[in-house]
Amino acid sequence: MSRFLIGRLCGVLLCLLFALPVAAQSGYTQTRQPIVLVHGLLGFDSLFGVYDYWYGIPAELSSGGAQVYVATVSASNSSEVRGEQLIVYLDHLRAITGKQSFNLIGHSHGGPTIRYVAAVRPDLVASVTSVGAPHTGSKVADGLATTFPAGSAGRALVAGFVNALSTFIAVSSGDAHPQDALAALTSLNSVGAAQFNARYPQGMPATSCGQGAATAQGVRYYSLGGTSVLTNIFDASDALLGAGSLFFGFEANDGLVGRCSSHLGTVLRDDYPWNHLDEVNQTFGLRQLFSASPASVLRTQANRLKNAGL
Repeated sequence: MSRFLIGRLCGVLLCLLFALPVAAQSGYTQTRQPIVLVHGLLGFDSLFGVYDYWYGIPAELSSGGAQVYVATVSASNSSEVRGEQLIVYLDHLRAITGKQSFNLIGHSHGGPTIRYVAAVRPDLVASVTSVGAPHTGSKVADGLATTFPAGSAGRALVAGFVNALSTFIAVSSGDAHPQDALAALTSLNSVGAAQFNARYPQGMPATSCGQGAATAQGVRYYSLGGTSVLTNIFDASDALLGAGSLFFGFEANDGLVGRCSSHLGTVLRDDYPWNHLDEVNQTFGLRQLFSASPASVLRTQANRLKNAGL
């Protein structure tokens, strides 16, 4: 065989070798049903169309074949109101995509929001994946409720500020949903969470810090969360989360949500070295050195959903 032919053959083999990893990854996240991402408190889809809440995550999921949508609900409101808004959005997606159900991924207050939808409209939901969500409430919300009791001028002042901030976020992201900071506080404190769980218990653990039912009403339930707070000195939001962590004493938390409070359904992992904003790849992807990429973790979850036929 001539040197020319040998060289050509080696070139073809090298091309195939480098192409194999790409071919192996094609379709890696291609779930049967579309993925819908749902933001938390004071969340949005994209501010001014340039800064995304789920920073880099939709692109990561789409790159492997997933059909991804980013929902917008009230930045501040009750779990039920936000859930009803999400139902309207999913019914709209049904009409334009022809898909009958969706894989919902909710961060923070997005967790109870998607749980509500799965409980009252299970026909719309294939799976629920909760990320750093306060399913038994947040001690930060408890602390605020105690510091600013109902009817006090302080509570009214704080609520007015949060409503104004929520309205600014809504306007900046092109959202017209109503805002209600006090309703959000009620949903996110331990008393409000307990009442919500009594009405919608699907996927909730029967024991403290346990795992919940993997499936309820035909919907799969998963959860994950972080337990680090000060993860990157260049991330200005770490200071705020550090202050929030003081409400938890010695309990492992992400700055806003306790480790056990994040549990729902099948607990994939509850101690990633992330804080509450790291969980959605904020701010600009800054996180602890050598920690897992949140985008890659959710990419793996999409593959898990795909392999489950979802």
